Amino acid sequence: MKLKKLSAMLLAMAMLVPGTVCHAEETEAAAETTAETTAETAAEDTAAVPKYIFLFIGDGMSYPQVQTTNYYLSAMNDDGDDILTSQSNLNMMNFPVAGSAQTYDSTSFCPDSASTATSISTGHKTYSGTINMDETGTTAYETIAEKLKEQKDYKIGVLTSVNLNHATPAAFYAHQASRSSYYEIGLEMIDSGFDYFAGGALLQPTGSEEDQTDLYELASEAGYTVVKTQAEAEALTADSGKVVVIDEHLADDDAMSYDMDLEEGMWSLADYVDKGIEMLDNETGFFMMVEGGKIDWACHANDAASTINDTIALDEAIGEAVEFYNEHPDETLILVTGDHETGGLTIGFAGTDYDTFLTNLSNQKISYAKYDSDYVASYKENGTDFETVMADITELFGLEAPQGAEEQAAVMDSKDQHPESNNTGTLVMTDYEYEKLQAAYEETMSRTGEEEIGQEEYILYGSYEPLTVTITHILNNKSGINFASYAHTGLPVPVFAQGVGQDQFEGYYDNTDIYNKMAALTGVE
Repeated sequence: MKLKKLSAMLLAMAMLVPGTVCHAEETEAAAETTAETTAETAAEDTAAVPKYIFLFIGDGMSYPQVQTTNYYLSAMNDDGDDILTSQSNLNMMNFPVAGSAQTYDSTSFCPDSASTATSISTGHKTYSGTINMDETGTTAYETIAEKLKEQKDYKIGVLTSVNLNHATPAAFYAHQASRSSYYEIGLEMIDSGFDYFAGGALLQPTGSEEDQTDLYELASEAGYTVVKTQAEAEALTADSGKVVVIDEHLADDDAMSYDMDLEEGMWSLADYVDKGIEMLDNETGFFMMVEGGKIDWACHANDAASTINDTIALDEAIGEAVEFYNEHPDETLILVTGDHETGGLTIGFAGTDYDTFLTNLSNQKISYAKYDSDYVASYKENGTDFETVMADITELFGLEAPQGAEEQAAVMDSKDQHPESNNTGTLVMTDYEYEKLQAAYEETMSRTGEEEIGQEEYILYGSYEPLTVTITHILNNKSGINFASYAHTGLPVPVFAQGVGQDQFEGYYDNTDIYNKMAALTGVE
C-alpha cells in the first residue's frame, strides 16, 4: 500500500512539472525500484538478531549533559595542546551511529520520566506520571523486556542508581496509572520474574496500609536472593539464581550515592553492570537496562559538578558493555539514550561572555545532597555563623570571599576584561555574588520548613536549600555554565548505537521508535 501511494504521488508530481509528462511511466518505475531496494536493504540490516542487548538511559541526559561532560574532561586533561581539537573522552560519543529522539508525551512538550520511559519500553505515548498504561489508566502495555523474557527466554536485568521502583526502572516491568504507587510497583517487580535487579532501595517497602507484607520478604518468598551488602553482592555468581541487590551505601532518598561522594572501595554503577553481565550471560541471550538516575536529580538541583560526575559514572558503566561487545561483536547491541533533558543546562553564561572555565568545577568536593545532610543540617541546628560557613564553602567548593577593591581591579586589568563581566576564571567572588550568598545563608537559617514559597523565592532557589543551590549557581556561572530550570525541558535526546542493527538508529525520530526498532530487530510480536 505504501509503495502504491508513493508511486501515485510521484506520478502526480511529474504531471505538474512541464516537460515531464512523457516520463511519468519511467518515474513510476524508478520509484518502485528505489522502494524495493530500500526494503531489501532494511531486510538485510534486520536479518541479524542481537543476542545481547544493553540499553543505557541517562535520566535527564540530553546533548548539553553529554557535551558539557566531554568538554570538562577535555579541559581537565589539557596537556598544552588545543583542547578545542581534542577527541571524544566518552565511550558513548565514540559509537559509530548517532541519532536523535524527540521526547514529548501526551501531557507536555516537557515530559516526565514515567511517560518517556514508557515510550522507550513499549512504543506508546501516555500522560506524565503514568507507567505503561494508556491515558485512561485502563489499558496496559507490554514492555520490550517482558516480551523478550516471555517470547525469547532472554534473561533480564534492570539496574539503576536510584530506587528500583522509581519511574524509569519501573517502566520495564510495571503497569500503573501513577508512578507514585511504589508498593504496587514493587509487587510487579517481584512478579516479573526478571533475573537481576540492582540499585537503590525500594521506596515504601512496607506499603502505606496496615498488614502489607514487606516487599523484600515477598521477594524472598518468590525465589529471589535479596542482597543488601557489598560483600554479598561480590560473592554472587551465575549460579545464584534470581537476585535483588540493594546498594549497601545508600544516600539521599535511599538511592545510591552521587558518584563524587563515593569513598574508596565503594561500588559504582559500573560494578553493578560488571556483576550483571556475569549473572545474565547465557547461550540464549539477555537484555539489560541500566539507568543513570541521579544525572536527573543533580540537574533538578542545578548542580553541574554532580551532573558531570554521574554522567562519567554512566559512561564508565557503558565501558563495561563495550568490553563485552568486543568479545561478542557479532551478537551484541548497545544503545545509549536519555528519557528527557532536565534543568535547561547550557554551555555558556552571560557573565563569562564567550569564555568557559570548566576546570573550576573540579573544586567541588561534595554533592549538593551530601552538603545538605552533612553540613547544612548542622548549621541550622547549631546556628552556625556565616564566617564559619564561608570557610566550609571555600574548602568544599573553592569559592572565596571578595578581595579588596584594589586587588579586584588588578585582576581585571591583568585579564583585560570589563569589570561587569567577571570573565576571569577566578573563584574569588564579586561583591554582588557574595551578597547573594549571604542572603541565601540568611534565608536557609530562617526557614522552618513551614513557609509557603513565593515566586521570587522559587526563581532564586527552587525547592532546594537556598544556601546550597546558591553555592552551585555561583560556581556554575563562574565556570561558564548555566541552568534555566529546576524542572524538565523539551529538548530532544541523543541515541548512540553500536553493534548488531546499529544503523537502524540513525536519523531523527520519536522516542517510541526506540522501542519499535528494538522490537523489529529482535522479532518480538
